[in-house]
Amino acid sequence: MIKVSDTAKKKVIELMTDDGFDTTTDFVRVGVKSGGCSGLSYDLTFDKTQQENDKVFEDNEVKIVVDKKSFLYLVGTTLEYSGGLNGKGFVFNNPNANRTCGCGESFSL
Repeated sequence: MIKVSDTAKKKVIELMTDDGFDTTTDFVRVGVKSGGCSGLSYDLTFDKTQQENDKVFEDNEVKIVVDKKSFLYLVGTTLEYSGGLNGKGFVFNNPNANRTCGCGESFSL
């Protein structure tokens, strides 16, 4: 399961609404792809269409969809949002990552 912090929830709802998504029916798609300075990088988008091999979660009133392959890398992850002057935006706190890069957008196992 993927958890969503209160600050991430607020920002997700704000951004989804701004982009014309319905937060009651649409969802956040979280995935992992090859790339980044540590080998794997996170991918976060808004989506309306669920695929056959997707796993669906809901935490803190946010619906999250993860493809089967990415789920293995993301079990136990918490989606956070860091704002302010030095904020990075969305941050993944992934207990499975052995190493992360300085920007926090990529990791390795």
